[in-house]
Amino acid sequence: MLKMIISGCNGHMGRVVESLCTADPEVEVAAGFDMLGSNDREFPVCTSPAQFSGAADAVIDFSSPAALDGLLEFAKTRQIPLVLATTGYSPEQVAQIGAAALEVPIFRSANMSLGINVLLELVKKAASILGDSCDIEIVERHHRRKVDAPSGTALMIADAAAQSCGHETQYVYERHSTRHPRDKKEIGISAVRGGTIVGEHEIVFAGHDEVMEIKHTAYSREIFAQGAIEAAKFIVGVEKPGLYDMSCLVK
Repeated sequence: MLKMIISGCNGHMGRVVESLCTADPEVEVAAGFDMLGSNDREFPVCTSPAQFSGAADAVIDFSSPAALDGLLEFAKTRQIPLVLATTGYSPEQVAQIGAAALEVPIFRSANMSLGINVLLELVKKAASILGDSCDIEIVERHHRRKVDAPSGTALMIADAAAQSCGHETQYVYERHSTRHPRDKKEIGISAVRGGTIVGEHEIVFAGHDEVMEIKHTAYSREIFAQGAIEAAKFIVGVEKPGLYDMSCLVK
């Protein structure tokens, strides 16, 4: 049985991960990390990774970018692989993750849904064919509590399109301050925040007299939690340090 640590265990996603782990006969929750601590759980909850001295096979992190330093130090010191599902990292933090991956296996994705990662492959294919003849726009919608915008997933989609469209690109996040026609190299990214929307991502390829749209809708957080658990099961079996992502699971 795999022993998992849930970082951010008191949050919405942390509790969903806990619920799915409890129902999975292959997984046991060894501990939780959360700065607020907790006395009402069936496993120990540490306010920092450094406090944990037990055995574990992997850490699933759905916390915040502020927790990254402690998690990376814990992973390197204990040689325990990480699954990083948190979004909103700064460029400097992304570089930190890359450096730590030279010492320990790290699985990182801004979106743990298998469906989204299949969508990324579709976007790459569409952009390689339509990128020169269509304008590309991305619209993402999330609940009112989400603090980062655009979403990490929207940026993943934009990167996938940019790498495949065959020409120079520029991300445009808002248009109210511009007074000129749309440039061919632009990839528009728009964010909507409201209600309890779990997550929607829509990619529009707008050409001459035709429009193609690719869309993914998440109806519950379970798809992200389940994807993270599958990622943890994968990363536990990895023998070499490195940076891994959902492409390892959708091939």
